[in-house]
Amino acid sequence: MGEKVASQNLVESDFAAMQKVKSRNHRRLVVLGSPNVGKSSIVRRFLKGNFQEAYVPTVEDFHRKVYQIRGEGYQLDILDTSGNGNFPARKMLSILTGNIFLLVFSLDNKQSLEEVCTLQQQITEAKRKLCKSKQDLFVPMVICGNKMDREAAAKEGTYKEVRETLSKQSVYFETSAKENINMEEMFQMLVKQAGLPPETTPSLHHKLSISSFQELKMVGGSRKDSDPCAVVFPYIRRPSISSDLQNIINMNLCKKKTKKLEKCHIQ
Repeated sequence: MGEKVASQNLVESDFAAMQKVKSRNHRRLVVLGSPNVGKSSIVRRFLKGNFQEAYVPTVEDFHRKVYQIRGEGYQLDILDTSGNGNFPARKMLSILTGNIFLLVFSLDNKQSLEEVCTLQQQITEAKRKLCKSKQDLFVPMVICGNKMDREAAAKEGTYKEVRETLSKQSVYFETSAKENINMEEMFQMLVKQAGLPPETTPSLHHKLSISSFQELKMVGGSRKDSDPCAVVFPYIRRPSISSDLQNIINMNLCKKKTKKLEKCHIQ
């Protein structure tokens, strides 16, 4: 009960707690793919390090993890979507506000691979238009072929065939969230693509409880450089659609003030 109260209090003081995290250290990871390919299971592995057998369809889940690494704060927001197939405008908003993307398909479902290829093109095109660039842009992205533990996965296609289907620049991993196969390697690449310190990989930092995190904030300290730590906000709410839209408007206003645009940075 005490931990739950502490969690709720932490949500109420969320913005105050975030003040020490500089905006340049904020990232939003958007997870996309067909239904029932294991998106939420992968997110659960990243946040909690375990697997839940029961399948619960996801509409949209939002998670926040805050880190203290070498005396500096980092914030990773994770938007776990159902693909938003019935809400194309909402899906586009998720794409425009994302800094890094994890695209997931199931190795025993070719149709889910086709969906990932479509998403890959949509994301690249949306970012290019947002930046008003005529050239191809680098968009941090990792593609995950999940459920390699299933026997049917081997029948649907080989690694080589999947690589030929995806674009040549794709960063691709075959994983099993259930058996925890290749998850660590995929997470390492994910945080690297996001431009975050390697210690944000789940295995390379201590997981703090809410009460421990509050105590850390209250003393105003940071842990010693060799002791990176993090906490997951359990009752965090997704930023409103209006605030996401305002962020996009602000991005465009900042670009208009820039005389020469050499590279696009989505924040």
